[in-house]
Amino acid sequence: MTTAKKYLVTGGAGYVGGTVAARLLERGDRVTVLDDLSTGFREGVPAGAEFVEGRVQDAARWLDGSYDGVLHFAAYSQVGESVARPEKYWENNVGGTMALLAAMRAAGVRKLVFSSTAATYGEPATVPITEAAATAPTSPYGASKLAVDHMITGECAAHGLAAASLRYFNVAGAHGGLGERHDPESHLIPLVLQVALGRREAISVYGDDYPTPDGTCVRDYIHVADLAEAHLLALDAMTRGDVPAGEHLVCNLGNGNGFSVREVIETVRKVTGHPIPEIAAERRPGDPAVLVASADTARERLGWIPSRPDLADVVADAWAFARHRHQEEGA
Repeated sequence: MTTAKKYLVTGGAGYVGGTVAARLLERGDRVTVLDDLSTGFREGVPAGAEFVEGRVQDAARWLDGSYDGVLHFAAYSQVGESVARPEKYWENNVGGTMALLAAMRAAGVRKLVFSSTAATYGEPATVPITEAAATAPTSPYGASKLAVDHMITGECAAHGLAAASLRYFNVAGAHGGLGERHDPESHLIPLVLQVALGRREAISVYGDDYPTPDGTCVRDYIHVADLAEAHLLALDAMTRGDVPAGEHLVCNLGNGNGFSVREVIETVRKVTGHPIPEIAAERRPGDPAVLVASADTARERLGWIPSRPDLADVVADAWAFARHRHQEEGA
């Protein structure tokens, strides 16, 4: 049994950060959530967590030596917005992390799990994508996350930090009443579920002439609960010394299986029992045909094996969350 620890979760009022905070609490750890609520929601902070409303740039005001580690999710993540307002992403994602690392150094907190992204790879030359793939982000968002990864590597080497950057592919599903509620929403599964709920007339399919089995883009979907488990395993690996002081471990997180846009839509039809009208649309610039992860490193170094690889299970959990919110809002 793991001895209870105390962790700071930045961005813990968001979808992924909140789910990870909930899982930490479920296993008996103590959690402080730091979030400025610019994109997160107060009700997204799991019960039992201490909540501090504030910016990650000011983490030094709350972080002290009583913490065993930090899980860092506080970042802006809209690709399109990052193109239009790159300065916002450099200031928050990069500047905020620089301030956080300084606060951790001053407090003597020497364990970090960072929420990175597959966007660091850009358009891959080969799939499945391994951590050895070239990093060539195609947006300021991806570039800001890659810059933080480089920053963490230097921090580990110079100051003895033990760190793991977990590069997510497409996260979906829900856990413990926590699910996706972005505004605006840009992710495929919740958008298709909006059609099932009658909030959207149809789903746009951007391109049907890709070199894939049905002509639509293929993506790797991972259940948010499986994603959260990887964060706990990374912390445990640091505690055991399997990820020692001075090492920066980079792991891709994905199922290793790809599902096309049309397969996702058909799965939503089956799970919800609702017709989902489609609208053909032009390809979006920069959309690769296939993005699928190799998660071999996470399996070998962390012992991580996704327990919910079935797309229907991911959609069913997301659907339950979406219906609950729909009813709560009296729609």
